[in-house]
Amino acid sequence: MSIELKVPVLPESVSDATIAAWHKKAGDAVKRDENLVDLETDKVVLEVPAPVDGVLKEIRHDVGDTVNSEQVIAIIEEGAAAAAPAPAAAPAAAAPAPAPAAAAPAPAASKAAAELSPAAQRVATENKVDTSAIAGTGRDGRIIKEDVVNAGSRPAAAPAAAPAAKPTPGSRPEERVPMTRMRLRIAERLMQSKNSIAMLTSFNEVNLSEVVKMRKSLGEAFQKENGIKLGFMSFFVKAAAEALKRYPYVNASVDGNDVIYHGYQDISIAVSTDKGLVTPVLRDVQDMSFADIEKGIAEYAKKARDNKLSLDDLQGGTFTITNGGTFGSLLSTPIVNPPQSAILGMHTIKERAIVENGQIIAAPMMYIAISYDHRIIDGKDAVLFLVDIKNQLENPQRMLLGL
Repeated sequence: MSIELKVPVLPESVSDATIAAWHKKAGDAVKRDENLVDLETDKVVLEVPAPVDGVLKEIRHDVGDTVNSEQVIAIIEEGAAAAAPAPAAAPAAAAPAPAPAAAAPAPAASKAAAELSPAAQRVATENKVDTSAIAGTGRDGRIIKEDVVNAGSRPAAAPAAAPAAKPTPGSRPEERVPMTRMRLRIAERLMQSKNSIAMLTSFNEVNLSEVVKMRKSLGEAFQKENGIKLGFMSFFVKAAAEALKRYPYVNASVDGNDVIYHGYQDISIAVSTDKGLVTPVLRDVQDMSFADIEKGIAEYAKKARDNKLSLDDLQGGTFTITNGGTFGSLLSTPIVNPPQSAILGMHTIKERAIVENGQIIAAPMMYIAISYDHRIIDGKDAVLFLVDIKNQLENPQRMLLGL
């Protein structure tokens, strides 16, 4: 019985997808729930599993093709078994052994077929491209069509016996690589933010001495009780949730000529991946404990590394927190993620000299920033919101009491 393999139902915010990689080729046996193909959308990479055991009878769309929701991309023959290769014919006993011929030079070794997508294999064969030296950019290092095309457009490598060519003095190499769908979407969103929002950024600084003390004194007990470390991010997320209750404009969004006030705090946490920045959403943060927040962030970080984030993980969000400090950023102006109206930027912690009670002391200081949509958030509210977060972080017991 033939079974159609279809593109999953895509949400309204995702118009189509691109086939990024096939993990099987026509004629291969497949098992139920085995990942067959990766689909790249402008937000995440979706894995499409086999619905049944059988054989991948036909692939209808190749790597690089654009496909739509519920479109048929392959046919699986349910219950069938992959055809075994025919045994090699044995030589006739009476036939004399041919005289040994001079050995021809062996071609350069190529990548195993299993490491190439079907499209990459076809292009490599048609254009006689040696794939042994190609670094795959697909999932798990898989070589995709674009890798072979780019390699084929470069001059062929010199024979092994020839001396290595020296770089030409003054050479100015260039390489043209198309943007991924995710990078294109990020660019589109950034331009949308720039062109549609009256964006302004305000700054402040936070003395994190009390947070550092709390993590040091309670960190071990917290990890023993909850099975996860107590990080800095949960303090910022909790402080933001409390401040958003007091400054509802910062938690609002613009829809045409209307302002939508959200009676909950769904906070997007910016996570960096190899393909770009994604913002999975912690939902109902107002009801979450520190442990819930830390576990949620850790789960999203793992899913992001493994390309397992779903579209649902990225939908919504009423406010965003981004931490450039993980990369050493001292100060930045984060960009608002529409339709949200504000974003909080964290930065690296630096021990700096400050004056406290008339004395110069060293303290772990962080610059924080809030970028906001000035159409609905007045400067006063944005500044007071940032001061609220500063006060909570410098007196962590306040957020534990909801103050």
